[in-house]
Amino acid sequence: MYPIKPLLEVLSGRRQPVPPIWMMRQAGRYLPEYRELRAKAGGFLDLCFTPEYAAEVTLQPIRRFNFDAAIIFSDILVIPYALGREVRFEAGEGPRLEPLDMPEKVETLALQADFRKLEPVYEALRRVRRALDPKIALIGFCGAPWTVATYMVAGQGTPDQAPARMMAYRHPEAFAKIIDVLVANSIQYLLGQLAAGADVLQIFDTWAGVLPPREFERWSIEPTRHIVEGVRQKAPGAKIIGFPRGAGALLPAYVGATGVDAVSIDWAAEPSLIRERVQSRVAVQGNLDPLALIAGGAALDQAVDDVLANFAGGRLIFNLGHGIQPETPIAHVEQMLKRVRAYQG
Repeated sequence: MYPIKPLLEVLSGRRQPVPPIWMMRQAGRYLPEYRELRAKAGGFLDLCFTPEYAAEVTLQPIRRFNFDAAIIFSDILVIPYALGREVRFEAGEGPRLEPLDMPEKVETLALQADFRKLEPVYEALRRVRRALDPKIALIGFCGAPWTVATYMVAGQGTPDQAPARMMAYRHPEAFAKIIDVLVANSIQYLLGQLAAGADVLQIFDTWAGVLPPREFERWSIEPTRHIVEGVRQKAPGAKIIGFPRGAGALLPAYVGATGVDAVSIDWAAEPSLIRERVQSRVAVQGNLDPLALIAGGAALDQAVDDVLANFAGGRLIFNLGHGIQPETPIAHVEQMLKRVRAYQG
């Protein structure tokens, strides 16, 4: 008998009396042990691409909090890197890439990634899998094509990702080529993560919420659907969580079209819409406001209780509505965990 993984149970259609819990960005700067290892590793990509370090960082929050899932420490921009694009991380500035902001530049984009460059990610997954308690799920991930493309077009993050939105309007064929290349290579990357030991995959579409409905369908829903179908052609039982952040009222359409097993929701999602039109079909993951976690005290207790009252009656994976912030006190994470695990449902 294999030990039961509560996260996989929820994704397989079986609600858990105590919702499984993990946090986006749980391996990160709010932990002193992470900051120590980050300083030792040097650059951010060095941390991602040194299997020993990436595995250690992935395991740090598990040792401290015993979450129900570990998510491999990596970044959504490793696919552009494997496609031969320059990717670097400036301290305090975020990612910098060589912009693909004109159709003629898109012609320089390689069609096939060099997956040897991503072997360190697979090796880190294998190391974590060996070290993890069998009851804890291991999550692999990629960035959704739309979100990754926004960085590739602009060469960096921008407040509302206007450069990519503009390119999609002005040069839809060129933009579609970027998306198609990302779809094909993301499928291969995710299959590699499953082979290396991932139990679950998450597709992060951080910038989905800036798209109007027609563009959301074309650039967020359709590429994600192709990835889910492509992964399941080779790995039929693959469990996949989608996170189209900020999708709001477009979430039911996303769930209906993509085939994901669960959808991660941000803290602004309207509870009755989610219960009636999303959670009735798939599991829901979320959606505590990361600022409530920083605030702590009675406000945190109330925010945790609200998530449980709204969604724990159905299939729920307790999480934040986005990543944990670096200034979050560790004691507040412990407070949240204690309250979720005391839930009697």
